[in-house]
Amino acid sequence: MTAIETVMAVDAERARLQEQAESLESLLTGEDNVEQDEINDRLFQVYESLDALNAEQAEAKAALILYGLGFTSSTMKKQCKDFSGGWRMRIALARALFVHPTCLLLDEPTSHLDMEAVVWLERYLSTYKGILFLVSHSQDFMNSVCTDIIRMNKKTLEYYGGNYDSYVAIRQEKEENQMKTYAKQQKDIAEIKDFVARFGHGTRKMAQQAQSREKLLQKVLESDSIVDKVERDITLVMRFPDCGKLPPPVLQLSNISFNYPGGEVLYENVDFGVDLDSRIALVGPNGRGKTTMLKMMAGELVPTKGAVRPHPHLRIARYTQHFVDTLDLTMTPLDFFYGLLPDEPQMEVRKKLGRYGIGGETQSVKMAYLSNGIKSRVVFAKLALRSPHLLLLDEPTNGLDIETIDSLADAINAFEGGVVVVSHDMRLISQIAKDIYECDHKKVTRFDGDIMQYKAILSKRVEAAAAEFEKQRASASAAGKSM
Repeated sequence: MTAIETVMAVDAERARLQEQAESLESLLTGEDNVEQDEINDRLFQVYESLDALNAEQAEAKAALILYGLGFTSSTMKKQCKDFSGGWRMRIALARALFVHPTCLLLDEPTSHLDMEAVVWLERYLSTYKGILFLVSHSQDFMNSVCTDIIRMNKKTLEYYGGNYDSYVAIRQEKEENQMKTYAKQQKDIAEIKDFVARFGHGTRKMAQQAQSREKLLQKVLESDSIVDKVERDITLVMRFPDCGKLPPPVLQLSNISFNYPGGEVLYENVDFGVDLDSRIALVGPNGRGKTTMLKMMAGELVPTKGAVRPHPHLRIARYTQHFVDTLDLTMTPLDFFYGLLPDEPQMEVRKKLGRYGIGGETQSVKMAYLSNGIKSRVVFAKLALRSPHLLLLDEPTNGLDIETIDSLADAINAFEGGVVVVSHDMRLISQIAKDIYECDHKKVTRFDGDIMQYKAILSKRVEAAAAEFEKQRASASAAGKSM
């Protein structure tokens, strides 16, 4: 099936909803007012879902959702088997949005999206009429979409009102108050224990006071009023090794043009340079060749015109969004690194993995059974072995939790070499990027502003493009009916 057919195929839900509506309607003859109200509420929800699956508007609605997620009119008509896993994930997401369920559960919905699709999804979900429950590592996305945050901690759920920034502020204040209470309680307990120790065997009067305080202390310790010490989240300290110095220019792209065989021109007469102090984020619409640019910098692709001139001693490490392809999943991280470092002592190999949060038993688990977050840490540890002067990072936050993303940002900021990153994670970009370059219209152009200013402009573009696409489809539909 094509992408748009696959999205519309979820319309099978309509038959189930109609059957459910008929069943509920048959129950409306009862006399129990409370029960009738409950049935009416359920029936109203079913009617809402049926309205959302309006068959006459189904194709237009499916097309708009797919367009928002980065599909073009032509790619919507491609068969699903011809798409990569990432694009199939977008189709699956489009199906979920198309159904418009009462309760929508999303697990890392931004992982396979580019920045334009993330901005569109933010706009779509921020006005979603229903329950939205999501797991996400993107703080900027949660700030735009979420009204409540639930933190999983010590097998319990803690509830916070507001978006992610509000959660961070409220949690910090809560923990500060908890530490003050804890410190006061511990001081009071210490004073009582000291009094008991000093006067428990003194005069009769003092001994009685000591016994009384000891009983009071015992009651306090057995009660629920004792406050626990705040346990800070375990943070990963990631660092890239010292790469040494190289005189500029470190990497120069001179008057390059590029197109894949038989494909359209992606770049034309581009001049672009990177030095050891560069912190560059490449942004731009989907399909404009951001990953291709990284591949040319790494020497994996040769421009069709012009030249890429690296410093003769330049060492480059490239992190790909398909990082799993660089690992042997039948091996453990330890065995994998033994193969990379056959002459290194075992303890040194373990230390190198440990620096990236891969420690203990995790080192001896086959990588096929590890989470994507742990696998990505293995890749970062592997990249560090080269002591690169230049890091080329393509969607490095996919699969990482928030704490690891922050650790990655700290590592990049402390790194003495150059960094070029392609990412849809705007918070990461805001933490690390000194310069933002947009890949579009066959050029690489420096954007004069920060990532949030770029996002504001991008949001207007996305809105205008979606409106134009809807207008064109409506016009084509009207023409078809007229014929």
